[in-house]
Amino acid sequence: MLGRARQMMLGAAVAIVAAAPVQAETLGDALISAYKNSSLLEQNRALLRAADEDVAQAVSALRPVVDFVTRATHLHNEARLPTGASVSPDSLTLTASLTASLTLYDGGVNRMGIAAAKETVLATRQGLIGVEHSVLYSAVRAYMMLRMYEDIVALRQGNVRVLTRELEAAQDRFDLGEITRTDVALAEARLAGARAELSAAQGNVLVGRETYILAIGKPPGRLSNPPRLPVTARSVEEAKRIARGQHYAIKQLQHQLAAAEINLQRAKARMGPSVTVQGSVGMDDSGLVDRSVTLGLSQRLYQGGGMSSAYRRAMAQRDAARSALQYKVAEVEQAVGEAWAQRSVARASIEATDRQIVAAQAAYDGVREETTLGARTTLDLLNAEQELLDARADRLTVVTNEYISTYGLLAAMGYLTVEHLKLGIPTYDVTAYYNAVKNAPAASAQGKRLDRILQTYQRN
Repeated sequence: MLGRARQMMLGAAVAIVAAAPVQAETLGDALISAYKNSSLLEQNRALLRAADEDVAQAVSALRPVVDFVTRATHLHNEARLPTGASVSPDSLTLTASLTASLTLYDGGVNRMGIAAAKETVLATRQGLIGVEHSVLYSAVRAYMMLRMYEDIVALRQGNVRVLTRELEAAQDRFDLGEITRTDVALAEARLAGARAELSAAQGNVLVGRETYILAIGKPPGRLSNPPRLPVTARSVEEAKRIARGQHYAIKQLQHQLAAAEINLQRAKARMGPSVTVQGSVGMDDSGLVDRSVTLGLSQRLYQGGGMSSAYRRAMAQRDAARSALQYKVAEVEQAVGEAWAQRSVARASIEATDRQIVAAQAAYDGVREETTLGARTTLDLLNAEQELLDARADRLTVVTNEYISTYGLLAAMGYLTVEHLKLGIPTYDVTAYYNAVKNAPAASAQGKRLDRILQTYQRN
């Protein structure tokens, strides 16, 4: 008896756990998952680290270059003696040398290379912010669209139930001779159409789930009601002003323009002289040591027009970057205005569909009563029910559009980031890797620290 009681208690506990409601997944949860699971973000973080390494390589150009060279020379000489005999003495010479060279002056080419690489890093960081915008916006869209599809399925299921009851009522009235067979056929056709629409809605849910998995990085659970809409701007003019100073694409092109300006100066500096110093120490197998120090001044006088072409090319790239920045500012302002208009249309549509639902509900209730009294036909009732259903479905669509357009406006302003949305999770530190490599560490304590950072990135 005691064992049976324990089994009953265990069974009751399992039933309670199974019946416990599953916590709904919020939009914030989806955004956090998208940020953590995005392979696209990981790809662009790796590209940023590659840009960080460009700074390290530019820094290394200011340092000495040390080469160690060993050579083995085999010499074969054939000599003929007066007796007519030939002698072929062979000799083998081994030499080892250590050479160091350093550029003392190059008109600032190498230092400007560092500055250009740093501007490229800053531009790449802004590009990474742009990818973050894209990932989060895709997550918002996938979440809201799937939730809308699920709500439409529930709406279609309710419609099928209502039409099923109406078909049964029409059949009863036909049996009583109150309506004709045509009225019953109309109810059957409308029910069949509702079932087809339900199947289509269920198919949309399946498609929406796949889109959700791609955007969020995991299958969806039970989706909760969306949160309150985020704050954007008080006017479209304010939104455009924020975008001009905040948008990642504008900042990215600003840094690219700065890099192009520096590269233009580098192209001009390459036409000037350079001073290098080179020292070497060598020793052969006989123990002879050779030491030398060389100071050299060089300037290329003619390269077939290559240096002038490089300068003109750098100038054209600077002009292209400047024009791209001007166009991007206008493009961002246009995107803000478009997003603002889309949100305004969605909000106006919500108010209109709310009034439409109230009117359609009143019309449906009235037609249903009049149909019961015989003052309305079955077709009138079906049409009234369809108008009410369409109004409710339209409201689901416009509410979804309001959320998507609001987050789209944030993206157009440059504010669709984990930090601005206050999602409460640690974000990727774009300076950690840069600070570890900016001085071009090799085999040193700093290099070991860099190895630990690399291992951390690989584990993540």
